[in-house]
Amino acid sequence: MPSQRLQGCRSLHINEDNGRFLLLAILIVLYLLCGAAVFSAIERPSELQAHGRWNRTLSNFSETFNISLQDLNSFLRDYEAAIATGIRADALRPRWDFTGAFYFVGTVVSTIGFGMTTPATVAGKVFLIFYGMLGCAGTILFFNLFLERIITLLAVVMKAVQERRLRRSGLFPPGLRRDFAECSLPGWKPSVYHVMLILGLASIVLSCCASAMYTPVEGWAYVDSLYYCFVTFSTIGFGDLVSSQNAAYENQGLYRLANFLFILSGVCCIYSLFNVISIVIKQVLNWMLGKMSCLCCQRCHKANAFLGRRNAIRPGARLRQGRFARPSDSEGPYDSDADGRRLSGEMISMRDLTASNKVSLALMQKQLSESANGYPRTVCSSRQNGFSGGVGALGIMNNRLAETSDSR
Repeated sequence: MPSQRLQGCRSLHINEDNGRFLLLAILIVLYLLCGAAVFSAIERPSELQAHGRWNRTLSNFSETFNISLQDLNSFLRDYEAAIATGIRADALRPRWDFTGAFYFVGTVVSTIGFGMTTPATVAGKVFLIFYGMLGCAGTILFFNLFLERIITLLAVVMKAVQERRLRRSGLFPPGLRRDFAECSLPGWKPSVYHVMLILGLASIVLSCCASAMYTPVEGWAYVDSLYYCFVTFSTIGFGDLVSSQNAAYENQGLYRLANFLFILSGVCCIYSLFNVISIVIKQVLNWMLGKMSCLCCQRCHKANAFLGRRNAIRPGARLRQGRFARPSDSEGPYDSDADGRRLSGEMISMRDLTASNKVSLALMQKQLSESANGYPRTVCSSRQNGFSGGVGALGIMNNRLAETSDSR
């Protein structure tokens, strides 16, 4: 009976990657339901009041000018069709001159899509499909490369700060101080939380500065300007507020240039911030899965059938070896992807930890055997780089530092 219960419990388990996907899907659905409830409670009364005011306005206009509601509604439908082509009661900039078309393609490739300008011809709609497919893919690649540049810049700055702090504290002997910038912290990256904090502050500063520009030029309230900045920078693009649409502005060329730069910088920062936040969300999901794993049975919890491939450390996890496993006598780094996760603040898997321990054990056994038999050990350039040899963990660390120093 207990074995049947254990077998039935194990049958309910799924791979952790699939479990993370299902858990995230459930949380997103709950998030959508909560958001719908909040917005419905906030906006529904205002919508009903607006409908009431509009019906009273139509009735008063129909009675005043002796026009039937049917004719009046037909006229309003024609005006709605004119709005779709860019016609407004107030004077606006041309939609399809070169500058207007450039603004339009910018909203297309950045996936903002305000909706105030749309192609009306069949040829324009067909061309948009192919143009947007290539343009959106290239822009997303640009945003990803922008995030890599940001991380590289932060790494350089934070390594310089670390170097200065260690120089002042005198933690390293004088012989190592010259080569500190070249051989310290190899492959180091800033923590994901530091990157998230800096990107968040940069996004806030950009939004506040852009809002300070939009408020006097466009005539919006400051809160509306902040709302427009988030909607635009996050590429949501509702289209209820759109900048640089009037026919003329004071210092028009300067304003349109600043508008372009603010939108480009803001979209890059917000997109990068969303990517970093997604890493944090993934860590939270790993933690939740760890708490939810096999609560029905202690024996099943020990077996840890919920074991996934990566991104989580749990006690009792077993290494699952396959035909693609790396040989244990390899002296190179085991998994660069795992190194990247560790350096970026993301948790590593028990597979990576166990495999690295096996590699370290094999290296230590080889070093002990060479020392005992008197074989000459090859020392590449570790001594000239300031790193001496050693046996065991110290030797492994020194060899790794020497290899990193040579490669740099």
